[in-house]
Amino acid sequence: MNIALWTVQILLAGIFLWSGTVKGTWAKDRLIASGQTGVAPFPVPVIRLTAVAELLAVVGLIAPRLTGIGLVLTPAAAVGLSLVMIGAAASHSRLLRADLAAGRGLREAQNVAANLVLLALCVFVAAGRL
Repeated sequence: MNIALWTVQILLAGIFLWSGTVKGTWAKDRLIASGQTGVAPFPVPVIRLTAVAELLAVVGLIAPRLTGIGLVLTPAAAVGLSLVMIGAAASHSRLLRADLAAGRGLREAQNVAANLVLLALCVFVAAGRL
C-alpha cells in the first residue's frame, strides 16, 4: 500500500507542479488556449492564488514523508487539492452546460472527467495517509 500511495503522491505532485507553475506564470488567455478552460470565469488574482495553493500542496505531498516531519501535512495537502478539484469540476461543468446549450458539443466533458480522476487520487492519498 505504501508503494501505491507514494506512486500516486509523486504523480499528483508532478501534475500539480506543472499546473501551479503555468497558472502562476502564464497569461489567462494562454491558459485557456492550452486547455485549462476552467480558469475562464475567474479573475487573474484568483488564478494566481490557486497556483500558490497547488504549489504548496506539491511540497505537502512529498516533503513530510521524505523528512518524517509534519506527517499530517500530506493528507492535509491531499484534502486541499481535493477541494481545488471539486471547484475545477464545478467550473468545467458550468462550461459544459453552456457548451451543450449553445450546441458546441462535449469539449468540456474531458476536463470534468480529468478533474474527477484527480479528485479520486487525492482522496486515495488523504485516506491512505491519515
